[in-house]
Amino acid sequence: MLIPFPQGWTHYLVGGLTIGLGVSVLFALTGLIGGMSSVYSSTWSFVVQRPFFQQPRLVNSRAWRLAYAAGLIVGAFVWWLMFGHGERVAVSVPAWQLAIGGVLVGYGARLSRGCTSGHGICGLASLKLPSLLAVLTFMATAFIAANVMARLGGS
Repeated sequence: MLIPFPQGWTHYLVGGLTIGLGVSVLFALTGLIGGMSSVYSSTWSFVVQRPFFQQPRLVNSRAWRLAYAAGLIVGAFVWWLMFGHGERVAVSVPAWQLAIGGVLVGYGARLSRGCTSGHGICGLASLKLPSLLAVLTFMATAFIAANVMARLGGS
């Protein structure tokens, strides 16, 4: 039998509420929208001189966007220290594959003008119709893929 949340659901709820609160505070205090796919493009503006990456909106925002991304990493580390019970979290995927996957996901997110969480958290909160369509597409695809994998015996 497939157990949907083998380690409980509380940390997912708290994590989602924390992310929502963080994005809300960022917007309320600064008027900035905290999408991560923009962090990807603004970071590339350091090394790629193509006109897209040198747009003022990317070049002028890269400092706060890098601090924002660093805060997510530090926040995850603090969460692990407080609630991880000292257990090491590991994956069996080599680091080079994770790095390549990260670059490809970042590229795909920029190509689609936002990542799943950006559309879901920031876009829906801003009542953007393209974000609603994107989230519905992401969710439908995820439901179909999960059901196909479950029926094929995948985990």
